Amino acid sequence: MKSDIEIAESAVLEPIKNVVSSLGIEEDDLELYGKYKAKLSDEYLEKIKDNKNGKLILVTAINPTPAGEGKTTITVGLGQAFGRLGKKAVIALREPSLGPCFGIKGGAAGGGMSQVVPMDELNLHFTGDFHAITSANNLCCAMLDNHIQQGNELNIDTRQIVIKRCVDMNDRVLRNVVVGMGAKADGFVREDHFCITVASEVMAVFCLAENMADLKKRLSRMVIAYTYDGKPVTAGDIGAVGAMSALLKDAIKPNVIQTLEHTAAIVHGGPFANIAHGCNSVRATSAALKMADYVITEAGFGADLGAEKFFDIKCRKAGLKPDAVVLVATIRALKYNGGVAKTDLNNENLDALKKGIVNLEKHIENLQKFGVPVVVTLNAFVSDTDAERKFVEDFVKSKGCTYAYAQVWEKGGEGGIDLANAILDTIETKKSDFHPLYELELSIKEKIEKVACEIYGAEGVIYSKSAENMIKRLNDLGFDKLPVCMAKTQYSLSDDPSLLGRPQGFSINVRDVYVSAGAGFIVVLTGNVMTMPGLPKHPAALDIDVDENGKITGLF
Repeated sequence: MKSDIEIAESAVLEPIKNVVSSLGIEEDDLELYGKYKAKLSDEYLEKIKDNKNGKLILVTAINPTPAGEGKTTITVGLGQAFGRLGKKAVIALREPSLGPCFGIKGGAAGGGMSQVVPMDELNLHFTGDFHAITSANNLCCAMLDNHIQQGNELNIDTRQIVIKRCVDMNDRVLRNVVVGMGAKADGFVREDHFCITVASEVMAVFCLAENMADLKKRLSRMVIAYTYDGKPVTAGDIGAVGAMSALLKDAIKPNVIQTLEHTAAIVHGGPFANIAHGCNSVRATSAALKMADYVITEAGFGADLGAEKFFDIKCRKAGLKPDAVVLVATIRALKYNGGVAKTDLNNENLDALKKGIVNLEKHIENLQKFGVPVVVTLNAFVSDTDAERKFVEDFVKSKGCTYAYAQVWEKGGEGGIDLANAILDTIETKKSDFHPLYELELSIKEKIEKVACEIYGAEGVIYSKSAENMIKRLNDLGFDKLPVCMAKTQYSLSDDPSLLGRPQGFSINVRDVYVSAGAGFIVVLTGNVMTMPGLPKHPAALDIDVDENGKITGLF
């Protein structure tokens, strides 16, 4: 079969104005970026605000492995399947970051016959949203340093600057830098830091803001530094909000493209779930719910990260009430969790499957804590055997979940019909009783420990001295009623990426805590998780090229 990019490049795309016409969207409602991608205008979003909401379906997965899970592929294929069933459906995805694209993970357009297109444009610059977010963040940093240079009226302690500059690329040498070197006019010499754009608070604010007014309020609350006497300094205090908002004026409008089968796909925002809250924008999801009867969205990485934050942060803040959740797994990934080497995953191995399925089991139990009906789907691989499929199906049903086998990578929407019908039946017969995992009135530590023990399965939490001190500071400053955003490795339920399956007898190690007051949550750094990734020994960038005709190769 052709590669993902070959399939995408051979697809016949419909003009985006034609794709969205079935949703009642007219050309005047769009701000076109060429023929095949557009932004939804503010006027259109205002026009649909009183429409009845459709049903909300979340797609999440087990912990990611090198064997592959295909959460986005399932999301796209499911949207296409709903279309084949004559249902009015829209999918809502995150935008890909350039970091993974040129690093190791690849893009985020789905795969096989279940992709959003134009795939190459989506995975590269798209409509420039990430560049706008990067610029807005770095403008704030520049204005902060300039404030200090021009007399430091706010009495900012240069050792307590907490905002980081950002760039949408994996660049480990920028994690810790020294700025201001040179002449007196070049600024104060101090240690500075970079994070990847998707981990910046501006990205989180962007994704949680309901509109421009809300965006400006959230930007103004961002804590960027502390004074010598420990008082927080915000982006609003240094007068940066207006200019930052101007840079984000067009970016906050949701983007719309299409799948290979011409289902509308809203793609907007893109925080990572291992270091941020991992969901597409509230504006995009809210708009999709007004546009269609069924909205299929996803949350990043495993359910212990993306789904937990979707429920406890995004749904809580946006007033969303999901109707069903789809948990994606593959037989290959479950066998990998059972100790099988990547080179041997194509061989039938029921013993390893039995050992590794505990990872799926824990994610099922976790999702059931939120009161949303769970549908488990196996994303098909040609190496799957009947015995392996039967074992997983029986296991899933024994846990009280609906089961479906999905072949969307190979067959597109046709391969997702069984899954789509299973979801429709679940929504009709099982009422969602959605509720967050914890109440905001709990203390910061109680919320951290609730997630660590109930979702990850930890026996307890160990705090570094700096984390203890920061928790006390945040309590004193009145930030203790915010939800927690756990930054943790995606590869394990624990904070140790080498512990696969369902680890037992471990503790979560909290090394640092800080507030994202604009986004409205407290970030908790665990283990060795980094907010600025590095490139691997053989980055994907080495295999990406463009020929004299402008054809890009090597994207995946």
